[in-house]
Amino acid sequence: MKIATYNVNSIRKRIDILHKWLRQHKPDVVCLQETKVQDHEFPLQAFADLPYVINFCGEKSYNGVAIFSRTPPDLVSFGFGDGEPQEDSTRLARVVVNGITIINTYIPQGFTIDSPKYAYKLEWFQRLRRYFSRVVSPGQSVIWCGDMNVAPEPIDVHSPEKHLKHVCFHEDVRRAYQETVSWGFVDVFRHHFPRRQQFTFWDYRRPGALEANRGWRIDHILVTPTLLPYSHTANVDIQPRREESPSDHTVLWAEFLA
Repeated sequence: MKIATYNVNSIRKRIDILHKWLRQHKPDVVCLQETKVQDHEFPLQAFADLPYVINFCGEKSYNGVAIFSRTPPDLVSFGFGDGEPQEDSTRLARVVVNGITIINTYIPQGFTIDSPKYAYKLEWFQRLRRYFSRVVSPGQSVIWCGDMNVAPEPIDVHSPEKHLKHVCFHEDVRRAYQETVSWGFVDVFRHHFPRRQQFTFWDYRRPGALEANRGWRIDHILVTPTLLPYSHTANVDIQPRREESPSDHTVLWAEFLA
């Protein structure tokens, strides 16, 4: 099984790039974030010629998650379902495909360290850990992927000493992320490449960031120990970021042997 995660930063603006990547690489499952489109405007027809079942939940201009799968899922759900006022259905999707639970998240970015949005981000990780405990167990086959908006280690961000107060690298958010990971997940990219510096995001606002490789690794694919022995490889495809009118993220993918 080949699974990919991609923050498209508006799916309607990224139709050609995404369609091309799907045709060329033929993944079994693709998890998208920041689709930025209401459900009734989701561009289903643009992908009608491809063999995917598409499940999505979005809103106008912000957030939005989608999962493309070759096999129709046995279960589809959106949001935490924990009774809290803010369900965050456009940030969290879950499907079960061929006995594997796939959870797709778009973690809040946080804005600034002193912002209520950052406090919400930290709480989001705690809430997500509780969600994992409620819907799955570490002994099951689970893949958690998406835009986590966290660079876990100094190797995962350019010039780390300059970003110690950044909402995606501050020690508090890194700790919150690792506490969630410790529920029972392993980062498959780091499992295969412990020392490789490889980014998934290059800021639009920094001219020449891609060419100079001034980026961040904030998109991740993680698995429970049950799946780790089947993890064949993982990698980042930079080409979508080099296309005309790209997202500021690119595609991360992982392959598992049957």
